[in-house]
Amino acid sequence: MPIEKEAWQAIWLTVELATSTTLLLLLLATPLAWWLASTRSRWRLPVSALVTMPLVLPPSVLGFYLLVAMGPDGPLGRFTQALGLGVLSFTFTGLLVGSIVYSLPFAVQPMQHAFEAMGPRPMEVAATLRASPLSAFFTVALPQARTGIITAAVLSFAHTVGEFGVVLMIGGNIPGATRVVSTQIYGYVEAMEYASAHWLAGGMLLFSFVVLLVLASLRRSDTRVLP
Repeated sequence: MPIEKEAWQAIWLTVELATSTTLLLLLLATPLAWWLASTRSRWRLPVSALVTMPLVLPPSVLGFYLLVAMGPDGPLGRFTQALGLGVLSFTFTGLLVGSIVYSLPFAVQPMQHAFEAMGPRPMEVAATLRASPLSAFFTVALPQARTGIITAAVLSFAHTVGEFGVVLMIGGNIPGATRVVSTQIYGYVEAMEYASAHWLAGGMLLFSFVVLLVLASLRRSDTRVLP
């Protein structure tokens, strides 16, 4: 059975959303993970709890509050309207913002654990060699934490691909605009088009299996390099 045009649109939009989310999360989560791994600030625990919150919140709850925040009367909605951007709800940009918030712990935690496992010694050695903190971060910390960074990228991408509750709350199910694979499957099931739903759902199963294989391979290779 050939894949319909609307399904291809959903697949392409999902890949675009997951790629954009992953790239932006790596930029945002790397310094945050480093700060959480190295700071002794009293704000560390509250910030860590805030970052982790999407793991325990029901997606519908998180999606609801993001929808309210992005709406015309919400703080983010007022800000974007003041900039002439309109409201972000039911737009691709809104989906992107929601995906970043929802997938943030999947990016931060693997990198934070990798930075913590590295310990302070490599940075101390770099400092004795007169490397600046910024230079040592890029030349020592990031290469040491490469497995954590790759794991964060894989998990962020996969988690964004599998989103349903948050994207449905924020973006609805608009064809070609906010309809991703998960909501496309939902639409097929609602319409009792089970054959079409099987194609997409089967693809998601295969994708999930490949992601798990990649993560297992990363853990195995990381264990081999340990002394």
